[in-house]
Amino acid sequence: MTAEVDTLKNLHLALVESLNGYKEALSAAESKSLGPMFQEMIVLRTHDAEEVASTLKFFGEEVDQEGSLTNAVQMAVSNVLSIFSGFDDSILPGLIDGERRILNYYDQALGAAPVDGPERAILIQQRTALETKIAQMNAAAQTHA
Repeated sequence: MTAEVDTLKNLHLALVESLNGYKEALSAAESKSLGPMFQEMIVLRTHDAEEVASTLKFFGEEVDQEGSLTNAVQMAVSNVLSIFSGFDDSILPGLIDGERRILNYYDQALGAAPVDGPERAILIQQRTALETKIAQMNAAAQTHA
């Protein structure tokens, strides 16, 4: 079970850091068109992180809801960049890349999860929802290209 717990912890950390990033981006967004997408991702990430946290707690693990030092540094850099350039539709490709990296965390967690484990269904549902969001982001990026 150690590999499963480790991959779930990595996934949870990625979800929490992404959630924090979207919250920060929403507060700094100058583009009205990105605000609703940031809000949707905040809702999705909050839900997904809470479900993964519940699974980790079931396994007797402590859960960090804050993120890592790396996330704090990223948010500080994001704040500085937003002062000079603002958040606009040109950041969509970077967001899509970040979401694809999170898909990899799901793949790792699914690879370590037992085939008949209840957490597997949760991970598959979350991964599918994320794939849908990525498709929506890709469509928006094509519209704004």
